[in-house]
Amino acid sequence: MKASHEVASVPLTDAEIVAVGRRVLRLEGQAVSRLARTLGLEFAEAVRRLAACRGRVIVSGVGKSGIIGKKLAGTLTSVGIPSLFLHPVEALHGDLGLVTPDDIVVLLSYSGETPELLRLLEWLHRLGVPSIAITRSRDVALARYSQVVLAVGLLQEASPDGILPTTSTTVMLSLCDALAVAVMRCKGITEAVLSRLHPAGSIGRKLLRVAQVMHTGDDVPRVPLGTPLVRAVREMTQKGFGCTAVVDAADRVVGIYTDGDLRRTLERHGSVEGLTIDAVMTPHPKTVRPDDLAVDALRLMEKFKITALIVVNEEGRLEGLVHIHDLWRLQMF
Repeated sequence: MKASHEVASVPLTDAEIVAVGRRVLRLEGQAVSRLARTLGLEFAEAVRRLAACRGRVIVSGVGKSGIIGKKLAGTLTSVGIPSLFLHPVEALHGDLGLVTPDDIVVLLSYSGETPELLRLLEWLHRLGVPSIAITRSRDVALARYSQVVLAVGLLQEASPDGILPTTSTTVMLSLCDALAVAVMRCKGITEAVLSRLHPAGSIGRKLLRVAQVMHTGDDVPRVPLGTPLVRAVREMTQKGFGCTAVVDAADRVVGIYTDGDLRRTLERHGSVEGLTIDAVMTPHPKTVRPDDLAVDALRLMEKFKITALIVVNEEGRLEGLVHIHDLWRLQMF
């Protein structure tokens, strides 16, 4: 005998299953596109208020909207905007003490009639805390008592019964991402800030600077102009990078000599005896700066099919060398 919560499965063909997936993606994609076309000045007002907030951004919601709210709070925090998620029930049982008049609260509810949020909103008014509502329309209770309203419109849920939050949560998530990115732009949050806040993980790797991965000092192969080629080859062999930088008397990089250049030299001359580095080096090599992104250095190597880049400062003086193997070890792909 089946348990009361069990339901009979429906046999579907592969084509029918794919059709279900396509319908969901089509409905949700169309809803996001519609919102993008209708987004108006209320969005700009919300972004300006969030960017100007002197305290923290407090985000609240119940159920699936609460999950979206946690994502918004996490995204804002990750870019240096102090934010936290506050469950409305916990807020009404003591956690309201976290909120100050310097804060701003973002309330998420597609129905706009969630009792817990409406009670929280009443207390926010008493405390003089401004609120932004993300909801279905401007006619719902949550919208009537909020300073800024971002209405996503009436949406067709993608679930078979049209009840399970699907399209609405996707649209609200997209709108929250749009808010976060726009606030970042307004506050001038740069890659340097993100690098400090994301020292680990894939974001951290993408924001690494060349200075953080390059070889420096005596590890860097270098020879001055006029060096006998046999000595330059010895420098390449000892340092193990398959190349050497060529510098002038002021330590400015004027050329590079690589394993590939050595093979071409032997094909042309048959020997390295009697040759100097000046005659066979490649002048004006590809270089990067210490502050360049390491991922951009990797792209440059891939574009020109080279395995190492010389690092120079603004005056063109040798600072270091970055090798493709160092970037591979960081799993930057």
